[in-house]
Amino acid sequence: MTIRLKFDAGLGYQRGAIASVVDLFRGLPLADAPFALPSTAGSQLHLAELGVSNPVPDDQEAFEASVLSNLRAVQASNGLDESAALDGMHFSVEMETGTGKTYVYLRTIMELHRTHGFTKFVIVVPSIAIREGVMASIGGLRDHLTDLYLEPFDVALYDSKHLGRVRQFATSTSIQILVMNIQAFQRDVEEEGSEAKANVINRAQDRLSGRRPVEFVQATHPVVIIDEPQKMESEKSAAAIDRLQPLCTLRYSATHKKPYNRAYRLGPIEAYDLNLVKRIEVASVVADDNPNAAFARLLGVDAANQRARLALNVGIGGKVTQRKKWVKVGADLSHLSGGRQEYAEGWRVADISFRPGAEAVDFANGQEVTLDVAVGAFDTDVRRAQVVETVRQHLDKEKALAAQGVKVLSLFFVDKVADYRAIDENGSRTLGPVGEWFEEAYAEHAARPRYASLGLPPVENVHDGYFSVDKKGATKDTRGESALDVDTYDLIMRDKERLLSPDEPLRFIFSHSALREGWDNPNVFQICTLSGARSTDRKRQEIGRGLRLPVGPDGGRIHDPRTNRLTVVANEAYEEFARTLQTEYEEDTGIRFGVVERSAFRRLALPSGDPLVPHAEIGSETSAELWEHLRTAGYLADDGTVTPAFRPQDDDFRLDVPDHLAAIRSDITDAISRHVFTNRVKDARARKRIGFRKQVTLDPDFKELWDKISQRTRYRVSLSSADLVEAAAQDIADAIERTPIGPPKVRVKTVEVGHSHAGLSTDTIIDQRSYETAAPLVLPDLLADLQNATDLTRPTLVAILRRSGRLGDFPVNPQDFTTLVTSRINAALHSQMVDGLTYEPVAGHRWDMLRLEQEAGEELERYASNLYEVQNQAKTPFDHVELDSDGERRFAKALDDNSRVKLFVKLPRWFTVDTPIGAYNPDWAIVLDDSGGHATVHLVRETKSTADPSKRRPDENTKVECARRHFEAIGVDYDVETDFDAMLDRLDGVST
Repeated sequence: MTIRLKFDAGLGYQRGAIASVVDLFRGLPLADAPFALPSTAGSQLHLAELGVSNPVPDDQEAFEASVLSNLRAVQASNGLDESAALDGMHFSVEMETGTGKTYVYLRTIMELHRTHGFTKFVIVVPSIAIREGVMASIGGLRDHLTDLYLEPFDVALYDSKHLGRVRQFATSTSIQILVMNIQAFQRDVEEEGSEAKANVINRAQDRLSGRRPVEFVQATHPVVIIDEPQKMESEKSAAAIDRLQPLCTLRYSATHKKPYNRAYRLGPIEAYDLNLVKRIEVASVVADDNPNAAFARLLGVDAANQRARLALNVGIGGKVTQRKKWVKVGADLSHLSGGRQEYAEGWRVADISFRPGAEAVDFANGQEVTLDVAVGAFDTDVRRAQVVETVRQHLDKEKALAAQGVKVLSLFFVDKVADYRAIDENGSRTLGPVGEWFEEAYAEHAARPRYASLGLPPVENVHDGYFSVDKKGATKDTRGESALDVDTYDLIMRDKERLLSPDEPLRFIFSHSALREGWDNPNVFQICTLSGARSTDRKRQEIGRGLRLPVGPDGGRIHDPRTNRLTVVANEAYEEFARTLQTEYEEDTGIRFGVVERSAFRRLALPSGDPLVPHAEIGSETSAELWEHLRTAGYLADDGTVTPAFRPQDDDFRLDVPDHLAAIRSDITDAISRHVFTNRVKDARARKRIGFRKQVTLDPDFKELWDKISQRTRYRVSLSSADLVEAAAQDIADAIERTPIGPPKVRVKTVEVGHSHAGLSTDTIIDQRSYETAAPLVLPDLLADLQNATDLTRPTLVAILRRSGRLGDFPVNPQDFTTLVTSRINAALHSQMVDGLTYEPVAGHRWDMLRLEQEAGEELERYASNLYEVQNQAKTPFDHVELDSDGERRFAKALDDNSRVKLFVKLPRWFTVDTPIGAYNPDWAIVLDDSGGHATVHLVRETKSTADPSKRRPDENTKVECARRHFEAIGVDYDVETDFDAMLDRLDGVST
């Protein structure tokens, strides 16, 4: 059974896009312009035939002025910025991938004919893949369009070997659609300097009485529809399109590079909000770092400076982290890694290849790393896990949709055909590694009782490859634009509806990554790109193959967002995937995430007082006035970003709006809120200079405060070796009991990529799992590593390890074991130190208050989103306070607002207390009137989210206890606070 796709002619957003173009020509005087062209039969010249042109204006200037007026009306209706002038007769329609762009422009052709009498249309495409897709769409839509319009139309694919199609295009009185690759008419005789180099369409032809075929097209003044114009932005392409002498050009894309005269916009966020495309999930497949073997990954080369960028394992303080290092020939990774033992044998850079496409670093021990292949990584394990995860996600989706009869498809893209399928020496087909992984994963999952109800076909029937094939039948790695690829695209398009049938067992499809553009099957629910290294393909291109809404067994679209979810199985962290996708949205569409545009409120509606039309939109002009009011009130920055002053989560927050808009205050608040949320993927943030108020530091009360808190101290520690051994050993045993040591794993985390005007979010976790790796192990010198990290003697360390009883875990994952043991020993050491810790003032050693002024003189800047703007600026030396949390923000506001607070300062980063586990920087110093207003209290306070020490990190508690002893030694009141009012109550002796 083949599924025939159904089309809905009543979708509002598509009708809006169609009307936006048709209305550009509303009420314009256009006249038919027939023309004569010679006719030939053999070598005999016959009477001239009559050509049929699109209607053309008598007065081009008046025509364009009227079009501009219509364009501005269309833009106002669609909420777009109105054009001040016409940027040529070029009009842009922006539609997100998967929302029916081709359908819309084919319907627009029919409507332009019905409304304005246009008959001549040229569709220009940039590639074979898009051309084949357009032709397939026209074939699938022909019956639908004929039923809608009862109007015949002819479609021809331009072919330089069949120039008669150009003559038919010019002479026919019915709707004519000519589909052309830009490459077919890009080379002109004058530009190329000779007839031989020009395209056939631009050369004089004897059979056409010496005329050039392009003249037949020019004489019709066609409406030129440009599909994906951003791929044809060169001067050469633009000149070629202008040579067609079009009445106008209509440019359709999701990613306009230059949106001429934008008439309609349906961006990715709008498409997501309206459920016009699938929701996006990303299954992030990432391996644990492998600290137990020599690791090296080539990140890039710099030929100008004769160096390469490597990622390698570096030992720091008992831990191993991956760091990026520039290396030249002769560099020794043993030295660069901090003396890691696994790099001891021959890891010296012997050669660097800078040749494009063959970048590599060779080492003296014979190892080589390339951009695709690392050493000591788990790339193969990651790719295998991607295949397994795709199979699992697919079968789960198939099980969930079985009752609806929806066919589920999964797409795998490989860089090399041989990864999936190989040819042995006898010419027989064999599976490559990816194919073998797939069959193993499918067989294993299909045998599980969970999927028994699906009645899954045998493995040999469920997967196949779509690759380009040469004349001998051999599959080829191609680039998507060769003659061999035409047949492959044709097969993909032909099989589109067959693959939708539940009766067709094929559901796992493998194809070359270069052929990705040819795939747009609506029932693709999983996409897996298998690259040797991290995929560098554009994410929008990757997800674009699966965004279309799926179809059911009747061929109709499914609109349930719970069903419509595309899972991208990616070999990178989900945060990175979302960040890259967000950046591409911004670059491709001009979206400014987190920015409130001046037109953002135009659709908000006020009560009108008219019972027939109870509400009226405030429109673009009032929206702009409101935007300016919000900026002046401090809720919006000059660039439209939402400032920290907008805090709708606060109980007492009330947005300041103009009186005449007070009735929709909550709607305005909601509209702003949609542009900001805490977990969005953030880009680089704006920075703000902090101003200094010297007169505050001259205040006697501030000088007295600083004199009290600035005294520095030294500490002394006494501890028991036996107690340390016992405590550390028990901590190690307990920690491994709670979290057993295991080998490195490939971890999969599936999250939903939420879309909003604030940005992309990845805070909804759907699933987590892990897969084992085949990890190579190198056993390091455990005692040497522990000595370096703890400064304890070898006998003490041996005693701890033996006492813990967990040495047997060391060979399982040497570095994880070393890291955990280091952590627990240091924690026990710190605890023992605090128990025996005393502080004493150091005469003549104080923090100098002049450093505040010196720091301000260095043009102190901080991230604007982390700042609180002080209202009572006589209270503190700086006009803004840098904050690390919402709790600090609330505390800062309370200090600012409360009249009992005379002065306060957020202590600078350099104001620290020495502790055995590192420097500690307290939060606040405060001058406070007591409850009777008769005395001054000097305080140092730390703000925490919880007062319960068990809910804080051990190192936090250790530093707090050290600080308590330091400030006790210098006679300053120090404590930890979670709430300002609770602090006052406690100081005043009020029972809570």
